[in-house]
Amino acid sequence: MRDIRVLISGAGVAGPALAYWLTHHGARVTVVEAAPALRTSGFAVDFRGPTHLGVLERMGVLDELRAVQTHAGAMSCVDEHGREIFRLPAEFAGGDLEVRRRDLSRVLYERAADRVEYLFGDTITALSETSTGVVVDFARSGSRTVDLVVGADGLHSGVRALGFGPETGFVRHLGHYLAGWDMPAVPGVGSVPEQYNLPGRMASIATDPRDPAVGGAFVVFAAPRLEYADRDLGQQKALITRALSGMEWHVPRLLAGLAAAPELYFDSISRVVVPHWSTGRVALLGDAAWGVTLGGMGVGTAVVGAYVLAGELAQAGGDHVTAFAAYEERMRGYASKWQRGANPGAFLAPKTAFGLRFRNTMFSNGLVRRMLVRSTKSLATAPELPDYLD
Repeated sequence: MRDIRVLISGAGVAGPALAYWLTHHGARVTVVEAAPALRTSGFAVDFRGPTHLGVLERMGVLDELRAVQTHAGAMSCVDEHGREIFRLPAEFAGGDLEVRRRDLSRVLYERAADRVEYLFGDTITALSETSTGVVVDFARSGSRTVDLVVGADGLHSGVRALGFGPETGFVRHLGHYLAGWDMPAVPGVGSVPEQYNLPGRMASIATDPRDPAVGGAFVVFAAPRLEYADRDLGQQKALITRALSGMEWHVPRLLAGLAAAPELYFDSISRVVVPHWSTGRVALLGDAAWGVTLGGMGVGTAVVGAYVLAGELAQAGGDHVTAFAAYEERMRGYASKWQRGANPGAFLAPKTAFGLRFRNTMFSNGLVRRMLVRSTKSLATAPELPDYLD
């Protein structure tokens, strides 16, 4: 693949993972990212089962990620007085390996940064396919022609909008929003996240195990589709504050931390369904193709998908028609078996008092918790992947 030029949109997780594997197979890779640098916000993410961990090991990053794991995968549900209602074990809440998203992104970026061209602070504004390539226009970097374009730019993918059609055709709002931000640690709260619920609302806080002065706030609330500016921090803070107003427990302290937070993660909980993951010389990877916001296995599946997409391109000698079809055939069943029914908002913030009581009763049962652990690991395990390294 030494003469293949690939442009990847997105420097979160899927993009740098794909960039590593493509350069491993000899391609010339550019990654464009709208943010001015690697993002530092986001939640802890997890990997589970032999498929996820096997790909990380093939990349040579498994030991490095274990060195920065959070060791805090459990989750405790409490009442307004802090009394525990139930606790989900680390194996379910945090998988076999949990790390901060920012640490994962940095590790994957550094793995191939010396071989990949990164364009930070830029976006793709137009794609025009020719018989021999794709002419790409950038907001800041002019134009260039590449052989292939991959949209690894998340739930609200710009590449998907340009190459496949408007977001409304592929992204379904699931009735909840979520947000997360860093703030001063709350006294008495350890590294195991504690979450407090009222119907349709959830607030959670945990202390960073590597920095006891820092806490991580995470909230979910039910709402119809909201209109807000993607980059308007003040507007997003106002929406969150209004949604959580009147909640007790540590919520007033969380909202004070929100007011002072210099950045936050805020998005709808939505599901992405795209009938075909490629069109011509353009393909989709990760959340842009099959995402569910906070779906539980999206990061692990994106890393596996990057390995498969690059491997199929290498096996096909850069023939994108053959490779894209093989990639989708291998990955669609694997991604869809967990993505199809996932709605984390319904679990984290049930909308009714009955739904909240039902959830709490169910997850107080040890047998139910053990079944969940087994099922999540099973969903994360794919049929044996080809060894594209031969």
